[in-house]
Amino acid sequence: MNIVVDTSVIISVVTNEKHKHRIVEVTKGADLVAPTSLHWEMGNAFSAMFKRKKMTASQAKRALRTYETIAIRFCDVELEAGIDLAARLNIYAYDAYVIQCSLTQRSPILTLDRTLCRAGRKAGAKVIEVEP
Repeated sequence: MNIVVDTSVIISVVTNEKHKHRIVEVTKGADLVAPTSLHWEMGNAFSAMFKRKKMTASQAKRALRTYETIAIRFCDVELEAGIDLAARLNIYAYDAYVIQCSLTQRSPILTLDRTLCRAGRKAGAKVIEVEP
């Protein structure tokens, strides 16, 4: 089974947040899929953390090395389709890319982001929600 993952899930795992064990449990035996935009979102999330003094740049680099060990198949998403979805659902493009990936892969989304959960369901995607 494929599961589409978003940044919130990967950040939780690589930074050992409280949901890590539940996420690992839910994804055991599954193939992880994500839009290629995940790479840039990870960098943005880490830069926001060290900007807010929640993490140092060297801690972010260590977490990125952990991220690079996770087996994720990346899915190209058509930019125009993502923008159309973002406009229709009034969401950020990054969230639309995750939803579009889910729809094209016919796979559920795993996220900690409640806004993404609601938008995904509204778009017709199946969502696996882990309580934040």
